Amino acid sequence: MNNKIRNIAIIAHVDHGKTTLVDTMLRQSGIFRANEAVVERVMDSNDLERERGITILAKNTALFFHDTKINIVDTPGHSDFGGEVERALRMVDGVVLLVDASEGPLPQTRYVLQKALAAKLPPVVVLNKIDRPDARPEEVLNEIYDLFIDLDATEDQLDFPIVYTNARAGVAHRKIGDDSRDLLPLFEAIVANIPPPTGDPAGVLQLQVTNLDYSEFLGRLAICRVFNGTLNRGEEVGISKLDGRLLSTKITKLFTFRGLERDEAETVVAGDIVAIAGVEGIQIGETLTSLETPAPLEPLIIDEPTLAMIFSVNSSPLSGREGNYVTSRDLRDRLAKELLTNVSIRVEDADTPESFRVLGRGELQLAILIETMRREGFELMVGKPEIVVRTENGKKLEPVERLVIDIPESFIGIIMETIGSRRGEMLKMSNHGSGRVRLDFKIPSRGLIGLRSQLLTDTRGTALIHSIFEGWMAYGGDMALRPTGALVADRPGISTAYALWGLQERGELFIGPVIEVYEGMIVGENSREQDMEVNVTKEKKLTNMRSSSADEAIRLIPHRQLSLEQAIEFIADDEFVEITPKSIRLRKKVLQYNKRPRRWQEIRASQEAAN
Repeated sequence: MNNKIRNIAIIAHVDHGKTTLVDTMLRQSGIFRANEAVVERVMDSNDLERERGITILAKNTALFFHDTKINIVDTPGHSDFGGEVERALRMVDGVVLLVDASEGPLPQTRYVLQKALAAKLPPVVVLNKIDRPDARPEEVLNEIYDLFIDLDATEDQLDFPIVYTNARAGVAHRKIGDDSRDLLPLFEAIVANIPPPTGDPAGVLQLQVTNLDYSEFLGRLAICRVFNGTLNRGEEVGISKLDGRLLSTKITKLFTFRGLERDEAETVVAGDIVAIAGVEGIQIGETLTSLETPAPLEPLIIDEPTLAMIFSVNSSPLSGREGNYVTSRDLRDRLAKELLTNVSIRVEDADTPESFRVLGRGELQLAILIETMRREGFELMVGKPEIVVRTENGKKLEPVERLVIDIPESFIGIIMETIGSRRGEMLKMSNHGSGRVRLDFKIPSRGLIGLRSQLLTDTRGTALIHSIFEGWMAYGGDMALRPTGALVADRPGISTAYALWGLQERGELFIGPVIEVYEGMIVGENSREQDMEVNVTKEKKLTNMRSSSADEAIRLIPHRQLSLEQAIEFIADDEFVEITPKSIRLRKKVLQYNKRPRRWQEIRASQEAAN
């Protein structure tokens, strides 16, 4: 047992302040030099994380409190990245459960806590954002106790220490209102309540790879937890592959973590979290063990994906103009590379050689993958998300989610109606007397496709929507499709303000003037349920006749610029989203109007397939 080390994961719902807390812990532990420039939310290191303000990838850091090394894993809070959380919990001996003192426990809090309790990890509960004007720490603490009891926590797990923090100001209190000025109570609670790692430095070597990183100079880095034994640089060890083979390899470089840096090490002992370079072809879940007496660990078990999307080569008339990677080989190689570091997605071959079926945890996870590929210079098309159905004992099962919606009281009626049409079932409703209501629903996963944008429209942007996978249930039959049709361009050309001006009464436009379009491209949403072919390239004919109506000023209503997630939510079964580094376009799968099945034929065909 190594008394000088503590391994912890910081777990919480999205936006409850995990990364901000890690920031202030690093600053106060003296990891940074006095003159070092440090950005805010230093752990959110990639561009997408900074733009969206969410953590996507689990990351490691370490700090020293007196002479104890604390290895910290910052985990994502969004349920779509749950695979990252499951891996992180394998590396640690305890968790810091962070809960917003106003919002209380939310679906992802429940999910991560359930995983931590199942792994028998002792928690330290931190109530963050106690400076909020609507903070209600006592009620939230009772909700946390209820959640622990609901998840069948043991007596020991229920006896958790509580720390009250304001992460942004860098202050922690044992009791609200005491005279603490820094995070000392939190550091002391971690060292006192999280057990030191078990493992015998003299035992058989056992390291498990829980994450992969990449360095321009060293190639692939495997981030591992040393469960047993001692590892020396230059030593010959065995890699126990996932298929049971044992390959020999030499450890060329060893690193331990300190703040945001990696320090080279000659020897690492049981209990520490380390990075290893120079091991080719190593994958997440594999074990590094002794060659003479191999003792591989159990491979990581990650929850099944619940959503699938078709990724295919961009075949539109405008393809190849903006991206550098446009072929099916480029797409296949990029998805294979993603599989190496992202254990919660799967890739299967689809019906045609130029398309692939990508399975993941949710729309956001797949949208982040698409956005990353787009920024790397890829062009691709994606189809409508579909749920992954499984069959057990001859019964068709579909995934079901727990949905929590936080809204102003005045919108309860419209929310109930919307969720009801998507086969949602209300579990409970709680009103904290602040003018907002929290509604809990059980809803099939396919009922969530396209739901977020609809709820935000219905509630004028005031709804807070959170969901988490809960299990499987019997397939519930059909669900209402998108109630509106599309405005589809009927010829190639450049859109004109004059043509759009005549069309804006027909529905909502997605493009402005002087945009290149092609036949089959979706330029707007029709207000009726049929698709409508429209000419957006029509120009005003010039004549020498004067009339009062001909010289009317053209005033265009601002068009709706769809983000990637909104575009994916909007499309129907017969449509694609075309993604290039500079553009996001919507299009019909069959571009020619005379070859395209009518919308009512599509609806009938999908209903027959479901039955």
